[in-house]
Amino acid sequence: MSDASYTQTVAKHGDAEMGDYFALLKPRVMTLVVFTAFVGLLAAPVTVHPFIAFCAILFIAIGGGASGALNMWWDADIDAIMKRTARRPIPAGKVTEGEALALGLGLSGFSVMFLGLATNWMAAGLLAFTIFFYVVVYTMWLKRWTPQNIVIGGAAGAFPPMIGWVAATGSISIEAVLMFALIFMWTPPHFWALALFMRSDYDDAGVPMLTVTHGRRATRIHILVYTVLLAVLALAMGFTSAGGPVYLVAAVILNALFLKGAYDIWRRDEVVSETDNFAVEKKFFKLSLAYLFLHFGAILIDAFLTRVGMWP
Repeated sequence: MSDASYTQTVAKHGDAEMGDYFALLKPRVMTLVVFTAFVGLLAAPVTVHPFIAFCAILFIAIGGGASGALNMWWDADIDAIMKRTARRPIPAGKVTEGEALALGLGLSGFSVMFLGLATNWMAAGLLAFTIFFYVVVYTMWLKRWTPQNIVIGGAAGAFPPMIGWVAATGSISIEAVLMFALIFMWTPPHFWALALFMRSDYDDAGVPMLTVTHGRRATRIHILVYTVLLAVLALAMGFTSAGGPVYLVAAVILNALFLKGAYDIWRRDEVVSETDNFAVEKKFFKLSLAYLFLHFGAILIDAFLTRVGMWP
């Protein structure tokens, strides 16, 4: 995974602080994992004991962090090349690859086992599959092999709300599938927008992102197509038991803005976009960050209003 020159730069045992180990868990990504899993659990049409709910979210979060540590272990060589990731604990020389591997494997086993004990083994099995999919299927295989890496690999980030739902109900329903689909279809335009203005990073690291293999024009078309499909799925969620008036209003507004942003990206002229520092792409990327949180926030609000009797 790492060449000799890179290996010489890694940390020595004892150099790391607690914050460095925590950084291995990708806390920003973990925030999204925790939030969407929490929404999936709370939106389920059953009542879950608060302590069980807390344990479920805790173990899902730990499983997400374990995936992050294993991802950083495997990708340490390319992380050292890319500006966006060069300060991560391993390329920065604060944590060794072996420590990251041990932490990731240990937390993976711990989170799956205790989620099964706290809720049900179907939820635990989904968590185990999610970790496997993110680390093996996406990180080790797809990421460096195909420009569709982020499309297929996006499934890993889409599982948390489904796991939360299954932890509560013990089964999978159309609501859980649509929550999964919402994140799955959101991931490609979100990351492709980033890749449009960070293309040199992926070029330098040899990662076959769509912008590298097919160019920016093809990437812009893909963003528009996926955003249209995403809007259809997002609106469909509003007509299930997990949706409601708040969600429908939010979905209409957010998807109108998202479609407008995707259209603006699609119609960009390459010469113009180079001279204005990809302002449209950066705006779309920032909107994409809010897009997912606001959709799931609306689901959470409708679930709360349903529980207190304001919605049927």
